Amino acid sequence: MRTIGLRGDYTAEAVRTSATGARDAAQARRLLSIAAVYDGMNRMDAAKIGGMDRQTLRDWVHRFNAEGPDGLVNRKPAGAAPKLTLEQKRALAALVEAAPDLETDGLVRWRRIDLKQVIRERFGADYHERSVSRLLHDLGFSHMSARPQHPKQNARMMETFKKISRRRSRQQSRLCPLARP
Repeated sequence: MRTIGLRGDYTAEAVRTSATGARDAAQARRLLSIAAVYDGMNRMDAAKIGGMDRQTLRDWVHRFNAEGPDGLVNRKPAGAAPKLTLEQKRALAALVEAAPDLETDGLVRWRRIDLKQVIRERFGADYHERSVSRLLHDLGFSHMSARPQHPKQNARMMETFKKISRRRSRQQSRLCPLARP
């Protein structure tokens, strides 16, 4: 079994000094384990100092050799690459803003499932319906739906029966024959 050597530009004391100045507790533990290796401790015991196993210490030694003490800080993973480019997102935003055309699209309004299909056809990206919502939110759109309205609803009658002050109500009751008892 071959052990991985440590950088020659650090000493155990320099690594311990870096550990005392570290703001991240995990980084400090890793540095202390590496300092123990510099002191000549075997890798298994040095790994126990940092609360890890020997293989994990080996991985951190590789990062330490490549990047120094700053390489021992936890990093967030990059995540998946976006499915749509910035240009495609702009095109989608313009499409949503313009609203669907009844003749060409056969739709009165955009639904998530419709946009999912359009995104697949135009851009070749497959999204789940919930992800389409998130994408629209990121583009600055919010969910809006029209308030339902009965087809026989009469706007003039609704205005007549709105809640208003008593005095105004009496005045309107004289004007509207349907409101009288």
